[in-house]
Amino acid sequence: MKQWKNNLDERQEQALEKIEGKGCWLAFWGLLIALLVQLVVFRTDFKPMIGEAAVFLILSGYLAVGCLRQGIWDRRLQPNLKTNLLVSLVVALIVGAVNFVVILIQFPSVTARGAITALICMGITFLFCFGVLSLFARVYKKRRQALESEPEE
Repeated sequence: MKQWKNNLDERQEQALEKIEGKGCWLAFWGLLIALLVQLVVFRTDFKPMIGEAAVFLILSGYLAVGCLRQGIWDRRLQPNLKTNLLVSLVVALIVGAVNFVVILIQFPSVTARGAITALICMGITFLFCFGVLSLFARVYKKRRQALESEPEE
């Protein structure tokens, strides 16, 4: 396979990687916001959201697997119980709020049942998110140990 000539010096290469990284995160958060807005606007018609949801899930999976393979967790957060609980709670609150808004828009007269449904969604989301984060933290720690025990070249 033919190797392409790189016309960039080291500074330009670093600048390009920074731009690409910011573009990736812009796409990630933009897709998430677009999905949430469409969820509220289209309510139960998920067909218009399938493409964005697929791209969002592929991007999320790629970022998660790529970071875990390189032994990277986060710049600021540690993979511990407190962080996993806090992140799971924030995600559950967002999911619960979005569900409650969607239910209120669809069925304005069922406020109490809508709140209960939103709370159930929050609980399920919290448990799922906490479980996934705990699993990823375990995988991260094992991978980090493997990378640190490898001999230097």
